[in-house]
Amino acid sequence: MQNNLHPILLEAPDDPKYRNRKPKEKRPFRILRPLEYELLKQGARRKENQLNLDVLLLTGLRYEEARRLQEYPEWFDGNFIRIPEMKEKRRRKQRQRWIRLSLMGRTILPFFFENKPLPDAHVWKENLIRWAKRASLDPSGLGAKTTRKTWESWLVFCYPERQIEIIQSQGHTMLTAVQHYLSMPFTEEDRRMMEKYVHGW
Repeated sequence: MQNNLHPILLEAPDDPKYRNRKPKEKRPFRILRPLEYELLKQGARRKENQLNLDVLLLTGLRYEEARRLQEYPEWFDGNFIRIPEMKEKRRRKQRQRWIRLSLMGRTILPFFFENKPLPDAHVWKENLIRWAKRASLDPSGLGAKTTRKTWESWLVFCYPERQIEIIQSQGHTMLTAVQHYLSMPFTEEDRRMMEKYVHGW
């Protein structure tokens, strides 16, 4: 049975920003299977929490990007989200990119702008853990990066021939994609459940 499969946890990437961290700080990242995602969403209960989860998943945005998007709804043109070039804390300048959306993503995004602002990332992580426990879901590795990494892995699994488009939309390098997203242990049942989310991407 699918729900008996082990959680998918990824090691922190071999990236300069992680190399100086102590081993205990290199926390693994969680990738959710569709069934796990739906359980987590049930655990969130409130419509506004479920909407925020869906938007974070279906856009693949970094958490801080999603918070900024709420401030700048004009970044969404009805089909794509344009993330402008900006300076990131502790990072180089982030280049402009266009984020492709699935049909479900395009449909729900307008409601996101009517929602209350997303909380700080540490509060969001606490929420995810609480919702997971409420849904009897293992909370290992859950955090603000979970939805973004889950979305990229689903897209690569469902559209392997569109890897370059996916990587450009997510703002990753080919190396990152190869290291983390090209060999996820998903099943055909997972693929069927992913279809309603990725359709029209």
